[in-house]
Amino acid sequence: MGVLTMERDKPSIATAARAATFDQRARAQESAAAPRWRFSVAEYHQLIASGLFNEDDRIELLGGDLVMMSPIGSQHAGQVNWLTGLLVQNTIGRAIVAVQNPVQLDDNSEPQPDLALLQPREDYYRRSTPTPADVLLLIEVADTSADYDRDVKMRAYARAGICEAWLVELAEGWIEVYREPSPAGYKLLRKVLPGETVSPLAFPDLALAVADVIR
Repeated sequence: MGVLTMERDKPSIATAARAATFDQRARAQESAAAPRWRFSVAEYHQLIASGLFNEDDRIELLGGDLVMMSPIGSQHAGQVNWLTGLLVQNTIGRAIVAVQNPVQLDDNSEPQPDLALLQPREDYYRRSTPTPADVLLLIEVADTSADYDRDVKMRAYARAGICEAWLVELAEGWIEVYREPSPAGYKLLRKVLPGETVSPLAFPDLALAVADVIR
């Protein structure tokens, strides 16, 4: 993962972001105390509307930083496809399954979790981006991004009050279930190992075995 940073005296948001994009390697060598531009969600949307990023750019906003996400490999993509079908089949009429779509956590964070189970809504979130109150479950699929997902994204989800988040650990073959959010992180972590089952808090009747989830 890479974070795009910029000096506050740049003449415009778009110019600053463009400079940061092309000068990322040099900035990575700077001191951690270097000034950084913290984007709001509104400014982030302005950058998108300006055409600075195209549809192939994998960028999300987290804690005011523009974060370049890892490219999606076939194993990761296949796992997300499998989980999408599994969740749609088991929550039809009870939840909306969003795939790699934005969730606005606060004024400075709009990540794109691999999967989200959302409260049903007639407009399917066309009129506004989901917020923590709309989220029943967030799922991140980790192959090369496990440390980032665990140490950064799960903490951000906890601070935002997301009631439950899962980390599907492909390399280890288990599911990390995070519950009881707090400003310091999730208070409860359970590793669901092969041979065990787990049910989302929102759907206690849905018992999923690890072998059903990880394919």
